[in-house]
Parts: sequence; structure tokens; C-alpha cells
Amino acid sequence: MDAFFQTATILVSILLVGIILIQVRGQGSGFFGTAQASFRTRRGVEKTLFQLTIALGVVFTLLAILSAVRPPFIF
Repeated sequence: MDAFFQTATILVSILLVGIILIQVRGQGSGFFGTAQASFRTRRGVEKTLFQLTIALGVVFTLLAILSAVRPPFIF
């Protein structure tokens, strides 16, 4: 069971980093972004990536908490 939590955490973290990098690449080239980027709504793929980022962040947090809280196996 310990290997499951470790593997799942690594896979979720790799996916989370990849999705965040895809979102950053789509932003403006300025240091703080452009003025239009701060007041526009997300649509289509951008909205889906945003929601997937939130979901993967929640899954990653739950996996981290569960792997830290669960009692160790005693053999």
C-alpha cells in the first residue's frame, strides 16, 4: 500500500507540473502579464485546464495527507 501512495503522488505531481507549465506558456510575454489577461474570462480548453489544475491539486493534497496520517504496516 505504501508503494501505491508513493507512485500515485509522483504521477499526480508530474501531471500537475505539466498542466501548470502549459498554462504559463499560454500567458502574455510580460512579467506581470497583459492588461487584457487580468479581466477576461476563461473559455474552452483554458477553462478545462484550470479546473483540472484545481482537481489535481486537491488530489495531490489528499494523497499527501493520507500517506502521512495512515498507520504504518507492522509485519
